[in-house]
Amino acid sequence: MHFKLILAFVEDSETNSVMKAAREAGATGATVITNARGEGLKQSKTFLGLSLDTQRDVVLFIVEEHLSRQILETIAEVGCFDSKPGTGMAVQIDVEDAVGVAHQVEKLSGQIEEKL
Repeated sequence: MHFKLILAFVEDSETNSVMKAAREAGATGATVITNARGEGLKQSKTFLGLSLDTQRDVVLFIVEEHLSRQILETIAEVGCFDSKPGTGMAVQIDVEDAVGVAHQVEKLSGQIEEKL
């Protein structure tokens, strides 16, 4: 079984809804890294040296490759990544090897066979 890593950069207020939607689309879990900062096309606004940006979370999903595109699209839709500028982004990366996912393989085997 092959996996993809989906990295989603999400407004902290949307993290739970993105994680719920990803799970419904086939993700079996996630890791959340809080307090991420970034900058897009427009520079961050500041007031007396303090950033006025909203806090971002980085959500990492290790997902089966046949489910990855649907999960990625679901994350983008729920997070409004394409419809509202500055709301976040997500990317997927091939995973060459992974350990600690044996319990996921067992659960996903039946789902993947149905899709294929």
